[in-house]
Amino acid sequence: MPLSLAELAPRVCDIARQAADDILAVYHSEFTIQQKDDRSPLTAADLAAHRRIVDGLRKLPPDWPILSEEAADIPWETRRHWTRYWLVDPLDGTREFVKRNGEFTVNIALIEQGVSVFGVVLAPVGGTVWHGVAGAEACRRDGETDTLLRTRAPATGILRVAASRSHRDARTEALLARIGDTETLGLGSSLKFCRIADGTLDVYPRFGPTSEWDTAAAQCVLEAAGGVVIAPDGRAFRYNQRPTLLNGDFIALGDPRLPWRSWIG
Repeated sequence: MPLSLAELAPRVCDIARQAADDILAVYHSEFTIQQKDDRSPLTAADLAAHRRIVDGLRKLPPDWPILSEEAADIPWETRRHWTRYWLVDPLDGTREFVKRNGEFTVNIALIEQGVSVFGVVLAPVGGTVWHGVAGAEACRRDGETDTLLRTRAPATGILRVAASRSHRDARTEALLARIGDTETLGLGSSLKFCRIADGTLDVYPRFGPTSEWDTAAAQCVLEAAGGVVIAPDGRAFRYNQRPTLLNGDFIALGDPRLPWRSWIG
């Protein structure tokens, strides 16, 4: 019998914790770095976390398909028929991992009919977990304590904007200029979404490539906390809708009422 989303939460959080332990074992060692075909970095931590998560998810009833960054060569002709599946980034922020700045996460999402309906984001350094269920609630877990998350709404005054350290471009700079007074915070991986979800930040614009596993889990957390992730034309942000696994541009907002259309060039 399938588990409810409420029943899945503690089990998936435990799987993410196990993956985090594997990651930290590599993080605190003298690891080597490989390069994928797209020249992005790959370490033993990515692979160990991938194996741990896949093994754990396969034990949960029912046996839904799993799409992971480290096993993404599943043909579109197969994927297009999936109605529910796991979407996993075993180590989001490998560049941050390599820099040893602690700003990387484990991301596990459940996608249903293109919508991220359940998400877990875990920061191995520090152990904080963010988890959310679409249409229900999002929480931040420190140790064994869950704190309910709500975005900062209404967001007034100087807006606090998340800016990628690795992917800052001219379009982002132009958008920041159109917003006006802002405070920017450079932050790696899906932590940017999580900081909007807990009210620390307000906006995260992203122009340029990301992959679906980069955003799905954190999008669910943010939207369950009251925020939204949308494309520049206002369309809802969805998954597994086309052969490519690359996302288009997006903007994540803690307060959906912000005048984001006036910021888009």
